[in-house]
Amino acid sequence: MLIASLKNIRFGYTDVPCLVDANIEIRSGEFVAVTGPNGAAKTTLLRLALGLLQPWEGSVELASRNPDGGKLTVGYVPQQVASFNGGFPSTVWEFVRSGRHVRGSWFRKLKASDHEQTEQALRNVGLWGLRHRKIGELSGGQKQRLCIARALAQEPDLLVLDEPATGMDQESRLAFYELLHHQVKGLGRTVVMVTHEMSESEKYLDRVIMLERKEDGGWRCCTTTSCSGHFAPVG
Repeated sequence: MLIASLKNIRFGYTDVPCLVDANIEIRSGEFVAVTGPNGAAKTTLLRLALGLLQPWEGSVELASRNPDGGKLTVGYVPQQVASFNGGFPSTVWEFVRSGRHVRGSWFRKLKASDHEQTEQALRNVGLWGLRHRKIGELSGGQKQRLCIARALAQEPDLLVLDEPATGMDQESRLAFYELLHHQVKGLGRTVVMVTHEMSESEKYLDRVIMLERKEDGGWRCCTTTSCSGHFAPVG
């Protein structure tokens, strides 16, 4: 099933486009990495696919339903989430648990299954022991894992992560890629991840979208399937 697609996209932040004629497809049940050098519009690509940015030209489609016919749930963890307000009054447990409201009204009473998913998400990222801490007491790396846990607690059909392993040591990164691999192969979810750690994550991936510099100084998108387009330098 086609989850997201970009067709003939043209987009830029100034009068000079950073994406030109970009075409990408993401299908359900894939673990896809987006990689390339700094300035290659990787984050822009994700934000366009999620509808957070509107293209100058072309079309973006994001499925409204998951493969089972239910409403598509998207979990998104952007870059630099660790910089959010340290005075945020919530505890770790409360913040991650709030992700469960994505699957229903904010006013509904949470059930035992919601608490179970919250606990599992915290255990998956190694924060269960810190569940009663205030968010402001966490380190930058712990805040990063906190936001990943909240996204996992949503039980997302599509999980989109922008350089999620930043700040993790090698052991933690490998365990994290194993976790994402299980999300795809064990739970049937779709994961799209921006990463620079291709040597470590490649064996877990189904497909790689790679932004490479062209001879004329722009960027091109290379993958084994369903991706084309030219990428001009940003800034």
